[in-house]
Amino acid sequence: MRDVQELRFTTHDGVELFYRHWPASRPAPDGTRQAVLLFHRGHEHSGRIAHLVDELDLPEHDFFAWDARGHGLSPGARGDSPSFATSVRDVQTFVDHIQAVHGIAEERMAVVAQSVGAVLVSTWAHDYAPKVRALVLASPAFQVKLYVPFARSGLKLMRLWRGNFFVNSYVKARFLSHDPERIASYDSDPLIAKAISVNVLLGLYEAAERVVADAQAIQIPTQLLISGADFVVHRAPQERFFERLGSLRKEKHILPGFFHDTLGERDRHLAVGRARRFLLEAFATAPERPSLLDADRLGHTCAEAEALAAPLPKNSPRDLYWRATRAGLRLGSLWSDGVKLGFDTGFDSGSTLDYVYRNQPSGSGPLGRLIDRNYLDSIGWRGIRQRKLHAEELLRLAMQRLREEQREVRIVDIAAGHGRYILEALQGVEPLPESILLRDYSEINVRDGSALIESKGLAGIARFVKGDAFDRADLAALQPKPSLGVVSGLYELFADNRMVGDSLAGLGEALEEGGYLVYTGQPWHPQLELIARALTSHRQGQAWVMRRRTQAEMDQLVAAAGFRKITQRVDQWGIFSVSLAQKVAR
Repeated sequence: MRDVQELRFTTHDGVELFYRHWPASRPAPDGTRQAVLLFHRGHEHSGRIAHLVDELDLPEHDFFAWDARGHGLSPGARGDSPSFATSVRDVQTFVDHIQAVHGIAEERMAVVAQSVGAVLVSTWAHDYAPKVRALVLASPAFQVKLYVPFARSGLKLMRLWRGNFFVNSYVKARFLSHDPERIASYDSDPLIAKAISVNVLLGLYEAAERVVADAQAIQIPTQLLISGADFVVHRAPQERFFERLGSLRKEKHILPGFFHDTLGERDRHLAVGRARRFLLEAFATAPERPSLLDADRLGHTCAEAEALAAPLPKNSPRDLYWRATRAGLRLGSLWSDGVKLGFDTGFDSGSTLDYVYRNQPSGSGPLGRLIDRNYLDSIGWRGIRQRKLHAEELLRLAMQRLREEQREVRIVDIAAGHGRYILEALQGVEPLPESILLRDYSEINVRDGSALIESKGLAGIARFVKGDAFDRADLAALQPKPSLGVVSGLYELFADNRMVGDSLAGLGEALEEGGYLVYTGQPWHPQLELIARALTSHRQGQAWVMRRRTQAEMDQLVAAAGFRKITQRVDQWGIFSVSLAQKVAR
């Protein structure tokens, strides 16, 4: 038995989570430290997977296992979390903690996760694009067998009426494992939480659907272990996930007769042995990740965008549906200010964006305000407003780091819209930046943004000029050199990676050494077809067809321009990400 340390770390919202650390029992031959992170299934805790530390038999590797919030020795209502996305971000915070405190780089980590833990890890891998060596996913709970018709719909309706509430697990220990010791310990363990909150359960379903649908975005070497006699989760979504995985190295094993507790089964040596072999191979070989710099010309997001841009067969059911949708929006614009602004300036324009940020429904009478409220509450605009909050958070973080480094804060935003998120990020900031340069290609945005600067009393340090965000030479010539560059909501509107690459290269040349970059991405969107078929862009009323960029693709473009990603935020729906990077010496 390897020695274990019981520790705690403070996660992103100030909550202290419990974890176990098993230091390596002997050093690696090359002296580098490597780690395996273990994530338990729902209802359980780190003690339930502690046996894997010895059974995997990797003496040169540190092992870490947490108790997820609401589980084991971590605080919170049992089986609950503020949201599934909160727990996903906990994973990233845990990884950051291990890097900072234990000195093990993310690139030297691998992950073993089971059931709900495997969905957490899969969502993290999709949304954050970490550089870990490998994932071993055992019976991921992409779709729980609820056994009651319309159970999910019923839970949604009950939540609307009751708010968050808890449901008890129906699964008996004897249907989780054939191992008598595991069955007995499950029934007697006081730390096992039999209940799960509806917020977490429904969040699990929503995240799983998104990750399975877009598994192409995950490029980490992945081993999938599927239990052949699982009473708890469906097999089909696991199979679809594997088929769509974008990993160059992936393998799937179906374990006949295994119940849901794959890594706690009586014959688990069959699964653990395969996991051990996969992990050793992943640590022994240099990571292979495909280049995504040409993903605009080759790959699934390119094909997706081309399909959205293609006209539908005339008078087909889908064509009639979207024609009716466009007509309905046109009719709504007679009363709704927000919808009318979208048609007048483009639904992707800076003016529309500023209207969404203000989030104040207006229009002709109660009907106009009702239409506007429904428009502003669409999931895409909610994601946009959360993106604004995340951008402001990372702007303040970058300014704080610059001050701690005793450097001037000179900000440039190369496609600022009206500049609202920049200017509102300064609320409560002392001292204020030395200079703020806002740029945009639209004369309307320059005019309205300049008025906003005046209204906020920032004319002494801020100015707004017309500029092309894709003119590399113009960006590179900025003087004095900015220490903080910002590009938000721009690259998502343009499919061409060469344009984006030139823009980022210009920013890379413009920023001083060690300067910071705040950038956004759109790895997922549930309304892509609505946007493409029914909404118009700022480009002379053309259709607004967006090509998604996976987080991995966006990060590669930023890295190619000479930046190192530091941290990231993503909204609870996985639609928009905001990241902070630092210019590195070449």
